[in-house]
Amino acid sequence: MHATGVDGLVTATIEWYDKAARDLPWRRPDAGPWAVLVSEFMLQQTPVARVLPAYTAWLDRWPTPASLAAEPSGEAVRLWGRLGYPRRALRLHAAAQEIVARHGGEVPSGYDDLRALPGVGGYTAAAVASFGFGRRHVVLDTNVRRVLARAVGGEPDAAATLTAAETRRAERLLPAEPIVAARWAAASMELGALVCTARSPRCAECPLLDRCAWRTAGGKLPAGPSRRPQTYAGTDRQVRGRLLAVLRAADAPVPASVLAAEWHDPAQRQRALAGLLADGLAVARPDGYALPG
Repeated sequence: MHATGVDGLVTATIEWYDKAARDLPWRRPDAGPWAVLVSEFMLQQTPVARVLPAYTAWLDRWPTPASLAAEPSGEAVRLWGRLGYPRRALRLHAAAQEIVARHGGEVPSGYDDLRALPGVGGYTAAAVASFGFGRRHVVLDTNVRRVLARAVGGEPDAAATLTAAETRRAERLLPAEPIVAARWAAASMELGALVCTARSPRCAECPLLDRCAWRTAGGKLPAGPSRRPQTYAGTDRQVRGRLLAVLRAADAPVPASVLAAEWHDPAQRQRALAGLLADGLAVARPDGYALPG
């Protein structure tokens, strides 16, 4: 029998996922909760293609929270490389230390314990509990929110920030059986990433085509980009990245004169360096600057 309503939407998405999902290492049965936690930190604001090599290198070196916690935080920053937003490396290192100190070196399975880890917000706690432990939680990232906004809400996209109404809608869809709920979370996320994309949705390939309220209403996207693209060239963020790359490549403190050669604007360079120091991504030594630890 062809399922209808909420159950039909969930079932159709999971059936599609079982056939179309990408083979990503953190989804494999042998990945484990630590691998899931690492992937969730790395995937924040970063595409899968950039994460894959960094994820593999990270777990090759630090296969457990204890192995990471035993190293200086600067080594986490070094291996993070050019993945972007390097404060995530410091937070993941701090989370590993907390896991060792408070949870015997094992990633906790409970939402509240996960939420209490450094750098772990509500989404990440729910994702790790779901994908790492098969728990029943609402997992709402940008992709899932867009899928639900279109398929259920009839809207072209989700709101700029998560609303209480979106959360209630997701809760109504959440399957009762935990393992199915976790599968639904992964499936709806993958559908948003691969098919129900922001600007070029491939509706003809969507398993929800005949159930989608947005398509029924005409399926029109707003004119122009839905979100203004972020600039990078010439920003303080670019300068921070240049300076941090020099520190990562060095085995000893880097003299200020070497950093000075990395950027032409002294005021902007000093501002970027001050930001790295304030964020704990760099430290001042008597003979120059270095990674922490």
